[in-house]
Amino acid sequence: MNKFVALALVFAAIIAAEVPASAKPFYAKPSYPAPGAYPTPAPAAYTTKAAYPTPSPAYQKPGSERPAYSKPAEGSHPLMPFSFAYEVKDDPTSQDFSHKENSDGKVVSGSYRVVLPDSRIQIVTYKADENGYVADVKYEGEAKYDEYKPSAAPAYTKPNYSAEPAYPKPANPEPSSYAKAAHPKPAYPKPLNQLIPSQPPLKKPSYPKPVYPAEPVYPKPSYPVEPAYPKPAYPKPTTTEKPAYPAEPAYPRPSYPKPAY
Repeated sequence: MNKFVALALVFAAIIAAEVPASAKPFYAKPSYPAPGAYPTPAPAAYTTKAAYPTPSPAYQKPGSERPAYSKPAEGSHPLMPFSFAYEVKDDPTSQDFSHKENSDGKVVSGSYRVVLPDSRIQIVTYKADENGYVADVKYEGEAKYDEYKPSAAPAYTKPNYSAEPAYPKPANPEPSSYAKAAHPKPAYPKPLNQLIPSQPPLKKPSYPKPVYPAEPVYPKPSYPVEPAYPKPAYPKPTTTEKPAYPAEPAYPRPSYPKPAY
């Protein structure tokens, strides 16, 4: 048995020596057939693009557009001379004004007058031509204002409060005339001393007053008297002399040359 085990160990050692542990398995590289040659397709023959006419967009004008009017010639409407005048005077309504104007087709001139609220009369004379409008304003009379008179305070009549209305008394009987209700008198039980006539009436018991012991008198403790310590006698301060410090050394004063300006 021992010989068989020894032979098995020797055989295993020989196999381990022949095949290293780190050896990798070797696989054969597969061989694939070469791909076939595919024919290259010929490009398709493209036809030229048809030339279609591109129509221009036609936009319709909006209806809100203003029509173009022709400018009239300046000489078609020549200026014509005119003249007018009017006057209004109505005393009940305090209306007093007038206006007149003349034109020869080139120059317009006129004037108007009106009564102002302060009783003055305003007169305006004007002229308008190719150079512009020129007016001359005048006033006649003096301004008059009504004197201010404060109105009196309205007199309010004092309201007349009538006396308190007399209401009729209700026809009800007086409270004293009502009949009293008849309530039965409650019957309480009599005390025991009244039920037994021979027993004397009960008296209130008298209890003796308690006597408490007097408070004990404790002797007052006597503490030792504080000892009198002698006051220490310190020597009187003598007149101290000023210490003599060494004199400060005399350093030579430096001399600087004066600057030449």
